[in-house]
Amino acid sequence: MWDPAKYLDYGDLRARPFFELVARVEAEAPRRVVDLGCGPGNLTATLARRWPAAVVEAIDSSPEMVAAAREAGVAAREGDVTEWTPAPDTDVVVTNAVLHWVPGHRELLRRWVAELPPGAWLAMQVPGNMNAPSHTLTRRLAASPEWAERLEGVVLREDDAVDTPRQYADLFADLGCAVDAWETTYNQRLTGENAVLEWISGTALRPVRAALPDADWEAFRAQLATLLDEAYPPRADGTTWFPFRRVFAVARVP
Repeated sequence: MWDPAKYLDYGDLRARPFFELVARVEAEAPRRVVDLGCGPGNLTATLARRWPAAVVEAIDSSPEMVAAAREAGVAAREGDVTEWTPAPDTDVVVTNAVLHWVPGHRELLRRWVAELPPGAWLAMQVPGNMNAPSHTLTRRLAASPEWAERLEGVVLREDDAVDTPRQYADLFADLGCAVDAWETTYNQRLTGENAVLEWISGTALRPVRAALPDADWEAFRAQLATLLDEAYPPRADGTTWFPFRRVFAVARVP
Protein backbone atom coordinates (compact mmCIF):
# COMPACT_ATOMS: atom_id res chain seq x y z
CA MET A 1 0.00 0.00 0.00
CA TRP A 2 1.27 3.42 -0.95
CA ASP A 3 0.84 6.32 1.47
CA PRO A 4 0.52 9.56 -0.55
CA ALA A 5 1.23 11.75 2.47
CA LYS A 6 4.39 9.82 3.36
CA TYR A 7 5.50 9.87 -0.28
CA LEU A 8 5.09 13.65 -0.42
CA ASP A 9 7.42 14.11 2.54
CA TYR A 10 10.51 15.69 0.99
CA GLY A 11 8.34 16.53 -1.99
CA ASP A 12 10.80 19.04 -3.45
CA LEU A 13 13.65 16.50 -3.42
CA ARG A 14 11.48 13.82 -5.03
CA ALA A 15 10.30 16.27 -7.70
CA ARG A 16 13.69 17.54 -8.83
CA PRO A 17 14.62 14.48 -10.98
CA PHE A 18 11.20 14.65 -12.65
CA PHE A 19 11.74 18.23 -13.76
CA GLU A 20 15.27 17.51 -14.97
CA LEU A 21 13.94 14.54 -16.94
CA VAL A 22 11.05 16.38 -18.57
CA ALA A 23 13.26 19.36 -19.42
CA ARG A 24 15.02 17.14 -21.98
CA VAL A 25 11.76 16.38 -23.80
CA GLU A 26 11.57 18.81 -26.72
CA ALA A 27 8.03 18.11 -27.87
CA GLU A 28 6.36 21.36 -28.89
CA ALA A 29 2.68 20.54 -29.35
CA PRO A 30 2.02 16.92 -28.34
CA ARG A 31 -1.47 15.57 -28.83
CA ARG A 32 -1.41 13.21 -25.85
CA VAL A 33 0.95 13.19 -22.87
CA VAL A 34 0.98 10.11 -20.61
CA ASP A 35 2.27 9.92 -17.04
CA LEU A 36 2.81 6.26 -16.21
CA GLY A 37 3.01 5.91 -12.44
CA CYS A 38 1.54 9.33 -11.73
CA GLY A 39 1.56 8.94 -7.94
CA PRO A 40 -0.41 11.65 -6.12
CA GLY A 41 -0.64 13.73 -9.30
CA ASN A 42 1.32 16.76 -8.13
CA LEU A 43 3.85 16.35 -10.95
CA THR A 44 1.29 15.29 -13.55
CA ALA A 45 -0.33 18.70 -13.12
CA THR A 46 2.88 20.35 -14.32
CA LEU A 47 2.67 18.39 -17.58
CA ALA A 48 -0.80 19.82 -18.17
CA ARG A 49 0.51 23.33 -17.56
CA ARG A 50 3.44 22.86 -19.95
CA TRP A 51 1.31 21.40 -22.74
CA PRO A 52 -2.18 22.87 -22.15
CA ALA A 53 -3.54 21.71 -25.52
CA ALA A 54 -2.62 18.07 -24.93
CA VAL A 55 -4.78 15.31 -23.53
CA VAL A 56 -3.06 14.27 -20.30
CA GLU A 57 -3.41 10.61 -19.39
CA ALA A 58 -2.41 9.62 -15.84
CA ILE A 59 -2.13 6.03 -14.61
CA ASP A 60 -1.03 4.47 -11.33
CA SER A 61 -1.41 0.98 -9.86
CA SER A 62 -2.12 2.28 -6.35
CA PRO A 63 -5.75 3.07 -5.47
CA GLU A 64 -4.50 5.41 -2.74
CA MET A 65 -2.32 7.35 -5.16
CA VAL A 66 -5.09 7.55 -7.76
CA ALA A 67 -7.50 8.87 -5.14
CA ALA A 68 -4.97 11.52 -4.07
CA ALA A 69 -4.39 12.53 -7.69
CA ARG A 70 -8.11 12.90 -8.32
CA GLU A 71 -8.45 15.02 -5.20
CA ALA A 72 -5.73 17.24 -6.67
CA GLY A 73 -7.75 17.65 -9.86
CA VAL A 74 -5.90 15.11 -12.04
CA ALA A 75 -8.06 12.68 -14.01
CA ALA A 76 -6.04 9.65 -13.00
CA ARG A 77 -7.09 6.02 -13.31
CA GLU A 78 -5.87 2.73 -11.89
CA GLY A 79 -3.79 0.65 -14.22
CA ASP A 80 -0.79 -1.64 -14.56
CA VAL A 81 2.04 -0.18 -16.63
CA THR A 82 2.87 -3.65 -17.93
CA GLU A 83 -0.56 -3.79 -19.56
CA TRP A 84 -0.64 -0.23 -20.87
CA THR A 85 -0.73 0.31 -24.63
CA PRO A 86 -0.27 3.76 -26.14
CA ALA A 87 -3.14 5.36 -28.02
CA PRO A 88 -2.31 6.28 -31.63
CA ASP A 89 -1.96 9.98 -30.73
CA THR A 90 0.49 9.46 -27.84
CA ASP A 91 3.38 11.85 -28.45
CA VAL A 92 4.99 11.97 -24.99
CA VAL A 93 5.35 9.23 -22.36
CA VAL A 94 6.86 10.02 -18.96
CA THR A 95 7.59 7.30 -16.43
CA ASN A 96 9.29 8.66 -13.32
CA ALA A 97 10.60 6.40 -10.53
CA VAL A 98 8.40 3.49 -11.59
CA LEU A 99 10.23 0.94 -13.75
CA HIS A 100 12.58 -0.28 -11.02
CA TRP A 101 9.50 -2.02 -9.59
CA VAL A 102 8.94 -3.87 -12.91
CA PRO A 103 11.33 -6.82 -13.46
CA GLY A 104 10.55 -7.05 -17.19
CA HIS A 105 10.74 -3.34 -17.90
CA ARG A 106 13.44 -3.63 -20.55
CA GLU A 107 11.10 -5.60 -22.81
CA LEU A 108 8.36 -3.17 -21.90
CA LEU A 109 10.46 -0.26 -23.19
CA ARG A 110 11.07 -2.13 -26.44
CA ARG A 111 7.35 -2.76 -26.87
CA TRP A 112 6.44 0.85 -26.20
CA VAL A 113 8.94 2.09 -28.78
CA ALA A 114 7.41 -0.29 -31.33
CA GLU A 115 3.87 0.89 -30.54
CA LEU A 116 4.43 4.65 -30.26
CA PRO A 117 3.96 6.84 -33.34
CA PRO A 118 7.00 8.16 -35.21
CA GLY A 119 8.61 11.13 -33.46
CA ALA A 120 7.11 10.35 -30.05
CA TRP A 121 9.17 10.98 -26.91
CA LEU A 122 9.74 8.41 -24.16
CA ALA A 123 11.30 9.74 -20.94
CA MET A 124 12.21 7.50 -18.02
CA GLN A 125 13.94 7.94 -14.66
CA VAL A 126 14.70 5.25 -12.10
CA PRO A 127 16.53 5.25 -8.77
CA GLY A 128 19.96 3.69 -9.13
CA ASN A 129 20.73 3.31 -5.43
CA MET A 130 19.77 -0.32 -4.83
CA ASN A 131 23.37 -1.06 -3.84
CA ALA A 132 23.56 1.89 -1.43
CA PRO A 133 23.67 1.26 2.35
CA SER A 134 20.00 2.27 2.68
CA HIS A 135 19.03 -0.76 0.60
CA THR A 136 21.76 -3.27 1.40
CA LEU A 137 21.20 -2.84 5.14
CA THR A 138 17.46 -3.29 4.67
CA ARG A 139 17.98 -6.52 2.73
CA ARG A 140 20.52 -7.77 5.26
CA LEU A 141 18.21 -7.11 8.20
CA ALA A 142 15.25 -8.69 6.41
CA ALA A 143 17.33 -11.82 5.78
CA SER A 144 18.58 -12.08 9.36
CA PRO A 145 17.42 -15.01 11.55
CA GLU A 146 15.05 -12.77 13.51
CA TRP A 147 13.16 -11.56 10.42
CA ALA A 148 13.70 -14.04 7.60
CA GLU A 149 10.70 -16.22 8.38
CA ARG A 150 8.35 -13.31 8.96
CA LEU A 151 9.47 -11.63 5.72
CA GLU A 152 9.62 -14.77 3.58
CA GLY A 153 8.41 -13.95 0.09
CA VAL A 154 8.79 -10.20 0.49
CA VAL A 155 10.52 -8.83 -2.60
CA LEU A 156 13.06 -6.07 -2.03
CA ARG A 157 14.77 -4.40 -4.94
CA GLU A 158 18.22 -5.85 -5.75
CA ASP A 159 21.14 -3.99 -7.28
CA ASP A 160 20.33 -5.37 -10.74
CA ALA A 161 16.82 -3.91 -10.76
CA VAL A 162 17.93 -1.15 -13.13
CA ASP A 163 20.58 -0.74 -15.82
CA THR A 164 23.33 1.79 -16.32
CA PRO A 165 22.80 4.83 -18.54
CA ARG A 166 24.97 3.17 -21.20
CA GLN A 167 22.80 0.05 -21.17
CA TYR A 168 19.60 2.07 -21.60
CA ALA A 169 21.30 4.12 -24.31
CA ASP A 170 22.18 0.92 -26.16
CA LEU A 171 18.66 -0.44 -25.75
CA PHE A 172 17.10 2.62 -27.37
CA ALA A 173 19.83 3.10 -29.98
CA ASP A 174 19.41 -0.50 -31.12
CA LEU A 175 15.77 0.35 -31.80
CA GLY A 176 16.78 3.29 -33.98
CA CYS A 177 15.90 5.98 -31.44
CA ALA A 178 17.74 9.20 -30.83
CA VAL A 179 18.64 8.90 -27.15
CA ASP A 180 20.10 10.89 -24.31
CA ALA A 181 21.02 8.88 -21.20
CA TRP A 182 22.76 10.04 -18.04
CA GLU A 183 22.97 9.67 -14.29
CA THR A 184 23.05 12.10 -11.38
CA THR A 185 23.87 11.58 -7.73
CA TYR A 186 22.03 14.08 -5.56
CA ASN A 187 23.55 14.82 -2.16
CA GLN A 188 20.24 15.33 -0.44
CA ARG A 189 20.21 17.10 2.92
CA LEU A 190 17.44 15.55 4.97
CA THR A 191 16.05 16.95 8.19
CA GLY A 192 14.63 15.34 11.30
CA GLU A 193 15.28 12.27 13.39
CA ASN A 194 15.95 9.00 11.54
CA ALA A 195 15.85 10.97 8.29
CA VAL A 196 16.99 8.23 5.92
CA LEU A 197 14.62 5.74 7.51
CA GLU A 198 11.72 8.15 7.02
CA TRP A 199 12.71 8.67 3.39
CA ILE A 200 12.77 4.98 2.49
CA SER A 201 9.64 4.26 4.55
CA GLY A 202 7.65 5.93 1.78
CA THR A 203 9.22 3.86 -0.99
CA ALA A 204 11.67 0.96 -0.52
CA LEU A 205 10.22 -0.23 2.80
CA ARG A 206 6.63 -0.50 1.57
CA PRO A 207 6.82 -4.29 1.02
CA VAL A 208 8.15 -4.76 4.57
CA ARG A 209 5.43 -2.57 6.05
CA ALA A 210 2.74 -4.47 4.17
CA ALA A 211 4.03 -7.82 5.47
CA LEU A 212 4.35 -6.99 9.16
CA PRO A 213 1.79 -6.26 11.88
CA ASP A 214 2.19 -2.92 13.65
CA ALA A 215 4.31 -4.15 16.57
CA ASP A 216 6.72 -6.05 14.34
CA TRP A 217 6.95 -3.11 11.96
CA GLU A 218 7.97 -0.78 14.78
CA ALA A 219 10.58 -3.28 15.98
CA PHE A 220 12.00 -3.64 12.46
CA ARG A 221 12.10 0.13 12.05
CA ALA A 222 13.93 0.60 15.34
CA GLN A 223 16.62 -1.91 14.41
CA LEU A 224 17.03 -0.47 10.93
CA ALA A 225 17.18 3.10 12.27
CA THR A 226 20.29 2.24 14.30
CA LEU A 227 22.00 0.70 11.26
CA LEU A 228 21.11 3.64 9.02
CA ASP A 229 22.30 6.24 11.52
CA GLU A 230 25.68 4.49 11.53
CA ALA A 231 25.83 4.47 7.73
CA TYR A 232 24.50 8.01 7.39
CA PRO A 233 25.62 9.83 10.56
CA PRO A 234 23.55 12.94 11.34
CA ARG A 235 25.37 16.26 11.40
CA ALA A 236 25.64 18.39 14.52
CA ASP A 237 22.85 20.61 13.18
CA GLY A 238 20.45 17.64 13.00
CA THR A 239 20.51 17.24 9.22
CA THR A 240 21.72 14.17 7.34
CA TRP A 241 23.41 13.86 3.96
CA PHE A 242 21.79 11.16 1.84
CA PRO A 243 23.49 10.53 -1.53
CA PHE A 244 20.89 9.35 -4.04
CA ARG A 245 21.81 8.13 -7.53
CA ARG A 246 19.24 8.32 -10.32
CA VAL A 247 19.40 7.07 -13.91
CA PHE A 248 17.72 8.91 -16.79
CA ALA A 249 17.00 8.23 -20.43
CA VAL A 250 15.06 10.25 -23.00
CA ALA A 251 14.45 8.60 -26.36
CA ARG A 252 12.75 9.80 -29.54
CA VAL A 253 11.04 7.18 -31.64
CA PRO A 254 12.37 7.08 -35.24
